[in-house]
Amino acid sequence: MPRLEGQSIDVTGLPPGRYVLVHVVNPDRTLAESDYENNAASVSLRSRRAVDACRSASSARVPTAPSARYPRARLAGMPEGDALHRAAVRLRILEGSVVSLVAHHPRARALNVAERVDGRRLERVEAVGKNLLLTFDGGLVLRSHLRMKGRWSVQRTGGRIIGSPWLVIRGNEHEALLFGGSVLQLGRRGVDRFARLGPDVMLDPPDLDAMLARMRATDRGRDIGDALLDQQLVAGIGNKWKAEGLFLGGVSPWARLGDLSDDRIRRVLDETSRAMREGHRGKMVYRRAGMPCRRCGEAIRSWPQGDDARMAYWCPACQPGTWPDMSGPYGKKAEAGTGRGSA
Repeated sequence: MPRLEGQSIDVTGLPPGRYVLVHVVNPDRTLAESDYENNAASVSLRSRRAVDACRSASSARVPTAPSARYPRARLAGMPEGDALHRAAVRLRILEGSVVSLVAHHPRARALNVAERVDGRRLERVEAVGKNLLLTFDGGLVLRSHLRMKGRWSVQRTGGRIIGSPWLVIRGNEHEALLFGGSVLQLGRRGVDRFARLGPDVMLDPPDLDAMLARMRATDRGRDIGDALLDQQLVAGIGNKWKAEGLFLGGVSPWARLGDLSDDRIRRVLDETSRAMREGHRGKMVYRRAGMPCRRCGEAIRSWPQGDDARMAYWCPACQPGTWPDMSGPYGKKAEAGTGRGSA
């Protein structure tokens, strides 16, 4: 069923080995396309014994094949503000250390990161929204944005490195490894590249007044679900916590900002911030399309939202309001339909 996410495949009895699970759309080319070469998505799986195979299959989602209109879905979730704050906590063990750098990736080498930072003292590590900032003596700042697949890890200096890190920042006792860094920028503290970023959602307490002011300054006809992902309005929220925060606030992702009171927007922002700071919790709606709501039993819905077609998830009963008419073909956004109640 192409609309139902979170499906699994029974691999009971599958022999140990390496496998590639492939999901193909339009295999018979019934639908005319200008390009048939981007209709498949795949994920590599490895099973060592039968019990591991079963566990892998139940937790690995069927890859979402691309559509003619919307970008290909990623298998890994994008790191959000809470993940960046945890990474910052791990990297702070290097604060105060004079470090050496090894730049493996061409992008890191092109910035001359190693030559410009090697031998400097790491003074501060901080997370600002979805950005990790490493400040070195002399005011030099390295900005890291992880995009979809990036991650930082910390280990003892000289330990075995598994994989191919983009960048290694090495102190006397510990070293930080950046994998899949996507965005690296090196500049001076006096040149604020982040002035346009909205208030950090991970602050405790969050600056709800500043967040609300930025929300009110944008287009009143904008969907709140789309606005929450705008880092110039609120920094740090990604698709997972957008979905969960809106559910906790009882607001449909399709509600227009101009139709919502200040109190309702503040509640969504407050619930989102609290959920992110508390860390891991059971998912209520995110990636649960077609499954029953944990609160009321209604089927969770999903539909692409915004110019980037990020998937929105919501419970039509717990988050009453308007949403797209999903009776048409998947991948074509229809006119907005009306759910229960009002936004």
